[in-house]
Amino acid sequence: MSASFATPEGLRALLQRLHDRESVGYWAWRQDPEAERLMQFTIRKYRSLARAHNCESEDSAYAAFEAMRSRAVRCADDPWAVITRAVQVSLIAEERAAGLLCSTAQARRREVMRHHDARRFGEDETGFLELLAESRGPSTADPAPAAPRLEPGVTAPTTAFEALNLVISMFVALGWPSGSATCTLDYIATRLMEAGDRHVAHAYLRRDLAGRVALDLDRDSWATVLRIVLGNPDKAAAATRAGVGVLAMLVCDWKVVDLLADDGLVVEIRDSAPKVARRIDV
Repeated sequence: MSASFATPEGLRALLQRLHDRESVGYWAWRQDPEAERLMQFTIRKYRSLARAHNCESEDSAYAAFEAMRSRAVRCADDPWAVITRAVQVSLIAEERAAGLLCSTAQARRREVMRHHDARRFGEDETGFLELLAESRGPSTADPAPAAPRLEPGVTAPTTAFEALNLVISMFVALGWPSGSATCTLDYIATRLMEAGDRHVAHAYLRRDLAGRVALDLDRDSWATVLRIVLGNPDKAAAATRAGVGVLAMLVCDWKVVDLLADDGLVVEIRDSAPKVARRIDV
Protein backbone atom coordinates (compact mmCIF):
# COMPACT_ATOMS: atom_id res chain seq x y z
CA MET A 1 0.00 0.00 0.00
CA SER A 2 1.51 3.31 -1.08
CA ALA A 3 1.73 6.21 1.37
CA SER A 4 -0.49 9.23 0.85
CA PHE A 5 2.51 11.57 0.67
CA ALA A 6 3.80 9.76 -2.43
CA THR A 7 1.48 11.94 -4.51
CA PRO A 8 1.97 15.73 -4.91
CA GLU A 9 -1.35 16.56 -3.23
CA GLY A 10 -0.76 14.12 -0.38
CA LEU A 11 2.71 15.56 0.23
CA ARG A 12 1.38 19.12 0.19
CA ALA A 13 -1.29 18.23 2.76
CA LEU A 14 1.27 16.59 5.05
CA LEU A 15 3.74 19.47 4.80
CA GLN A 16 1.00 22.00 5.51
CA ARG A 17 -0.10 20.03 8.60
CA LEU A 18 3.48 19.81 9.89
CA HIS A 19 3.98 23.52 9.25
CA ASP A 20 0.79 24.44 11.12
CA ARG A 21 1.78 22.32 14.12
CA GLU A 22 5.27 23.82 14.24
CA SER A 23 3.88 27.35 14.12
CA VAL A 24 2.21 26.84 17.52
CA GLY A 25 5.35 25.45 19.14
CA TYR A 26 4.81 21.72 18.55
CA TRP A 27 7.86 19.78 17.34
CA ALA A 28 5.98 18.05 14.58
CA TRP A 29 8.98 16.83 12.59
CA ARG A 30 10.43 15.10 15.66
CA GLN A 31 7.28 13.57 17.12
CA ASP A 32 4.95 12.93 14.18
CA PRO A 33 5.13 9.29 13.02
CA GLU A 34 4.10 10.18 9.48
CA ALA A 35 7.02 12.62 9.23
CA GLU A 36 9.38 9.77 10.13
CA ARG A 37 7.86 7.58 7.41
CA LEU A 38 8.21 10.48 4.95
CA MET A 39 11.94 10.77 5.59
CA GLN A 40 12.42 7.01 5.23
CA PHE A 41 10.53 7.17 1.94
CA THR A 42 12.74 10.10 0.85
CA ILE A 43 15.93 8.14 1.55
CA ARG A 44 14.71 5.27 -0.62
CA LYS A 45 13.47 7.61 -3.34
CA TYR A 46 16.75 9.48 -3.77
CA ARG A 47 19.18 6.64 -3.02
CA SER A 48 20.15 6.16 -6.65
CA LEU A 49 20.56 9.91 -7.18
CA ALA A 50 22.85 10.14 -4.16
CA ARG A 51 24.88 7.17 -5.39
CA ALA A 52 25.30 8.84 -8.80
CA HIS A 53 26.95 11.84 -7.08
CA ASN A 54 29.09 9.71 -4.72
CA CYS A 55 27.06 10.76 -1.68
CA GLU A 56 25.31 8.89 1.12
CA SER A 57 21.54 8.39 1.02
CA GLU A 58 21.21 10.41 4.21
CA ASP A 59 22.68 13.43 2.43
CA SER A 60 19.73 13.45 0.06
CA ALA A 61 17.32 13.19 2.99
CA TYR A 62 18.85 16.24 4.66
CA ALA A 63 18.60 18.28 1.46
CA ALA A 64 14.99 17.16 0.99
CA PHE A 65 14.17 18.07 4.61
CA GLU A 66 15.51 21.60 4.16
CA ALA A 67 13.43 22.02 1.01
CA MET A 68 10.24 20.58 2.55
CA ARG A 69 10.24 23.21 5.27
CA SER A 70 10.13 26.06 2.74
CA ARG A 71 6.99 27.80 1.58
CA ALA A 72 8.00 27.39 -2.06
CA VAL A 73 7.55 23.62 -1.85
CA ARG A 74 4.17 23.83 -0.11
CA CYS A 75 2.86 26.25 -2.75
CA ALA A 76 4.36 24.51 -5.80
CA ASP A 77 2.18 22.78 -8.38
CA ASP A 78 4.30 19.65 -7.96
CA PRO A 79 6.13 19.65 -4.60
CA TRP A 80 8.07 16.49 -5.43
CA ALA A 81 9.50 18.10 -8.57
CA VAL A 82 10.81 21.08 -6.58
CA ILE A 83 12.28 18.78 -3.91
CA THR A 84 13.98 16.60 -6.52
CA ARG A 85 15.67 19.63 -8.08
CA ALA A 86 16.75 20.94 -4.66
CA VAL A 87 18.21 17.53 -3.76
CA GLN A 88 20.04 17.35 -7.09
CA VAL A 89 21.62 20.79 -6.65
CA SER A 90 22.69 19.96 -3.09
CA LEU A 91 24.23 16.63 -4.08
CA ILE A 92 26.14 18.28 -6.94
CA ALA A 93 27.52 20.83 -4.47
CA GLU A 94 28.47 18.04 -2.03
CA GLU A 95 30.29 16.15 -4.77
CA ARG A 96 32.16 19.23 -6.00
CA ALA A 97 33.05 20.27 -2.43
CA ALA A 98 34.59 16.84 -1.80
CA GLY A 99 36.62 17.10 -4.99
CA LEU A 100 37.72 20.70 -4.48
CA LEU A 101 38.41 20.27 -0.74
CA CYS A 102 36.19 23.23 0.17
CA SER A 103 32.83 23.89 1.78
CA THR A 104 29.54 23.27 -0.01
CA ALA A 105 28.79 27.01 0.11
CA GLN A 106 31.97 27.74 -1.84
CA ALA A 107 31.35 24.85 -4.24
CA ARG A 108 28.02 26.40 -5.27
CA ARG A 109 29.77 29.49 -6.66
CA ARG A 110 30.18 29.57 -10.42
CA GLU A 111 33.77 30.79 -10.31
CA VAL A 112 34.72 27.89 -8.01
CA MET A 113 32.78 25.11 -9.74
CA ARG A 114 34.72 25.60 -12.99
CA HIS A 115 37.97 24.39 -11.36
CA HIS A 116 39.04 20.76 -11.59
CA ASP A 117 39.20 18.49 -8.57
CA ALA A 118 42.19 18.76 -6.29
CA ARG A 119 44.99 16.30 -7.11
CA ARG A 120 48.00 15.15 -5.13
CA PHE A 121 51.40 16.01 -6.54
CA GLY A 122 52.51 13.16 -8.79
CA GLU A 123 49.10 11.46 -8.65
CA ASP A 124 49.24 10.86 -12.38
CA GLU A 125 52.30 10.56 -14.59
CA THR A 126 51.23 13.21 -17.10
CA GLY A 127 50.75 15.92 -14.49
CA PHE A 128 54.10 15.11 -12.87
CA LEU A 129 55.98 15.40 -16.18
CA GLU A 130 54.28 18.71 -16.97
CA LEU A 131 55.28 20.17 -13.60
CA LEU A 132 58.82 18.86 -14.03
CA ALA A 133 59.13 20.51 -17.43
CA GLU A 134 57.83 23.81 -16.06
CA SER A 135 60.30 23.72 -13.16
CA ARG A 136 63.24 23.29 -15.54
CA GLY A 137 62.23 26.29 -17.62
CA PRO A 138 61.92 26.61 -21.40
CA SER A 139 64.01 24.36 -23.59
CA THR A 140 66.83 25.94 -25.63
CA ALA A 141 66.11 23.51 -28.45
CA ASP A 142 62.60 24.88 -28.88
CA PRO A 143 62.75 28.61 -28.07
CA ALA A 144 59.61 30.66 -27.70
CA PRO A 145 58.55 32.48 -30.87
CA ALA A 146 59.67 36.09 -31.00
CA ALA A 147 57.12 38.86 -30.97
CA PRO A 148 56.25 40.11 -34.46
CA ARG A 149 58.02 43.29 -35.51
CA LEU A 150 55.94 46.42 -35.73
CA GLU A 151 55.87 48.47 -38.87
CA PRO A 152 57.40 51.97 -38.70
CA GLY A 153 54.97 54.46 -37.19
CA VAL A 154 52.81 51.75 -35.54
CA THR A 155 52.71 51.75 -31.74
CA ALA A 156 52.45 48.56 -29.70
CA PRO A 157 49.00 47.78 -28.25
CA THR A 158 48.38 48.54 -24.60
CA THR A 159 48.78 45.49 -22.37
CA ALA A 160 46.54 44.72 -19.41
CA PHE A 161 49.27 45.64 -16.91
CA GLU A 162 49.95 48.93 -18.68
CA ALA A 163 46.23 49.72 -18.68
CA LEU A 164 46.04 48.99 -14.95
CA ASN A 165 48.95 51.35 -14.26
CA LEU A 166 47.23 54.03 -16.32
CA VAL A 167 44.04 53.66 -14.28
CA ILE A 168 46.04 53.93 -11.05
CA SER A 169 47.75 57.08 -12.32
CA MET A 170 44.39 58.55 -13.29
CA PHE A 171 42.92 57.90 -9.84
CA VAL A 172 46.00 59.42 -8.13
CA ALA A 173 45.82 62.50 -10.35
CA LEU A 174 42.20 63.01 -9.30
CA GLY A 175 42.86 63.02 -5.55
CA TRP A 176 43.33 59.39 -4.51
CA PRO A 177 46.35 58.58 -2.31
CA SER A 178 48.87 56.54 -4.26
CA GLY A 179 48.78 53.62 -1.82
CA SER A 180 44.99 53.47 -1.69
CA ALA A 181 44.63 53.63 -5.46
CA THR A 182 47.27 50.94 -6.02
CA CYS A 183 45.81 48.54 -3.43
CA THR A 184 42.21 49.05 -4.59
CA LEU A 185 42.87 48.59 -8.29
CA ASP A 186 45.31 45.71 -7.79
CA TYR A 187 42.66 43.96 -5.68
CA ILE A 188 40.02 44.44 -8.38
CA ALA A 189 42.41 43.25 -11.11
CA THR A 190 43.34 40.15 -9.11
CA ARG A 191 39.70 39.14 -8.67
CA LEU A 192 39.11 39.81 -12.36
CA MET A 193 41.93 37.44 -13.29
CA GLU A 194 40.60 34.75 -10.94
CA ALA A 195 37.04 35.04 -12.23
CA GLY A 196 37.99 35.23 -15.90
CA ASP A 197 34.87 37.26 -16.64
CA ARG A 198 34.17 40.93 -16.00
CA HIS A 199 30.54 40.41 -14.96
CA VAL A 200 31.37 37.53 -12.60
CA ALA A 201 34.14 39.57 -10.99
CA HIS A 202 31.81 42.56 -10.57
CA ALA A 203 29.11 40.41 -8.92
CA TYR A 204 31.66 38.85 -6.54
CA LEU A 205 33.36 42.11 -5.60
CA ARG A 206 30.05 43.90 -5.06
CA ARG A 207 29.33 41.48 -2.18
CA ASP A 208 32.93 41.39 -0.90
CA LEU A 209 32.48 43.14 2.44
CA ALA A 210 35.88 42.10 3.83
CA GLY A 211 37.74 43.52 0.85
CA ARG A 212 35.81 46.80 0.93
CA VAL A 213 36.44 47.28 4.63
CA ALA A 214 40.17 46.49 4.26
CA LEU A 215 40.41 49.12 1.52
CA ASP A 216 38.65 51.70 3.75
CA LEU A 217 35.83 52.42 1.30
CA ASP A 218 32.17 52.91 2.10
CA ARG A 219 29.48 51.07 0.16
CA ASP A 220 28.70 53.90 -2.27
CA SER A 221 32.36 54.58 -3.07
CA TRP A 222 33.04 50.86 -3.57
CA ALA A 223 30.10 50.51 -5.96
CA THR A 224 31.25 53.59 -7.88
CA VAL A 225 34.81 52.33 -8.26
CA LEU A 226 33.63 48.92 -9.48
CA ARG A 227 31.32 50.55 -12.00
CA ILE A 228 34.08 52.85 -13.26
CA VAL A 229 36.76 50.17 -13.56
CA LEU A 230 34.74 47.10 -14.63
CA GLY A 231 31.78 48.82 -16.26
CA ASN A 232 28.09 49.10 -15.51
CA PRO A 233 26.64 45.55 -15.14
CA ASP A 234 23.25 46.70 -16.44
CA LYS A 235 22.49 44.95 -19.75
CA ALA A 236 21.07 48.17 -21.17
CA ALA A 237 24.54 49.75 -20.87
CA ALA A 238 26.47 46.79 -22.30
CA ALA A 239 27.24 48.48 -25.63
CA THR A 240 28.13 51.87 -24.15
CA ARG A 241 31.33 53.33 -22.70
CA ALA A 242 29.85 53.14 -19.22
CA GLY A 243 29.12 49.44 -19.67
CA VAL A 244 32.69 48.57 -20.72
CA GLY A 245 34.69 50.27 -17.97
CA VAL A 246 37.87 52.32 -18.13
CA LEU A 247 40.17 49.30 -17.75
CA ALA A 248 38.87 47.61 -20.90
CA MET A 249 38.76 50.93 -22.74
CA LEU A 250 42.46 51.56 -22.07
CA VAL A 251 43.30 48.04 -23.23
CA CYS A 252 41.46 48.94 -26.45
CA ASP A 253 43.91 51.85 -26.87
CA TRP A 254 41.72 54.67 -25.57
CA LYS A 255 43.77 57.60 -24.30
CA VAL A 256 43.68 58.87 -20.74
CA VAL A 257 43.07 62.41 -21.96
CA ASP A 258 39.92 61.20 -23.75
CA LEU A 259 38.62 59.63 -20.55
CA LEU A 260 39.40 62.74 -18.51
CA ALA A 261 37.35 64.80 -20.95
CA ASP A 262 34.27 63.22 -19.35
CA ASP A 263 33.43 65.61 -16.50
CA GLY A 264 31.06 63.13 -14.89
CA LEU A 265 33.76 60.46 -14.74
CA VAL A 266 36.24 62.91 -13.21
CA VAL A 267 33.77 63.94 -10.49
CA GLU A 268 32.90 60.31 -9.66
CA ILE A 269 36.55 59.29 -9.30
CA ARG A 270 37.31 62.34 -7.15
CA ASP A 271 34.31 61.87 -4.86
CA SER A 272 34.90 58.11 -4.42
CA ALA A 273 38.31 58.58 -2.78
CA PRO A 274 38.67 57.21 0.79
CA LYS A 275 37.23 59.58 3.35
CA VAL A 276 40.50 59.95 5.24
CA ALA A 277 42.14 61.29 2.08
CA ARG A 278 39.48 63.78 1.07
CA ARG A 279 40.39 67.45 1.49
CA ILE A 280 38.23 69.53 3.79
CA ASP A 281 37.75 73.01 2.40
CA VAL A 282 37.47 75.65 5.14
